[in-house]
Amino acid sequence: MGKKNKQVDAYIAKSAEFARPILTHLRELVHEACPDVEEVIKWGFPNFDYKGVMCNMAAFKQHCSFGFWKYSLMNDPKGILTSRNDGGSMGNFSKITSLKDLPSDKILLGFLKQAVDLNEQEIKRPVKTTPKGTKTIDTPDYLARALKKNKTAYEIFENFAYSHRKEYIQWFEEAKTEETRNKRIAQAIEWISEGKGRNWKYAKKS
Repeated sequence: MGKKNKQVDAYIAKSAEFARPILTHLRELVHEACPDVEEVIKWGFPNFDYKGVMCNMAAFKQHCSFGFWKYSLMNDPKGILTSRNDGGSMGNFSKITSLKDLPSDKILLGFLKQAVDLNEQEIKRPVKTTPKGTKTIDTPDYLARALKKNKTAYEIFENFAYSHRKEYIQWFEEAKTEETRNKRIAQAIEWISEGKGRNWKYAKKS
């Protein structure tokens, strides 16, 4: 059975006055949709896990954000969810400054139940590739951030063969929890810095 995390209580309490009712409301909806949800603090803000990453929320100086890990797989006929790469909020909604900026509880609960179902079915996020016939693959934002902290790894990965890049990215995307993914990234940065592919241990020696 899920329970509330005191660290999330503290995060909400320390947030700006306008943000507290927004974060509290979103939190209650998550628990309503998924009674077994686990609250954790990752990257400095609240995340909600259930059989893997599900969604997260954050408060900033003038707005809040709320986003789903597998938003690209969710049914959204009215186009309510936005991409995290649209230059706006880090979540899947426009910058949230009050409860009025949120969709109705019914809509939010619908999205949350979809997120629960996706994790129940162990459906993975697709790895983005460019159109057929090309040999490039998009680097996820979380990986790009990690690589930029290590100049050597960054330069090597940028020049890696398509197959090496794809193998690493699929390995990260297959992680069931954020903790597992972060451990894989840390190990990968070490290997990449040495010019090794994901399956270097199994490569035939010349």
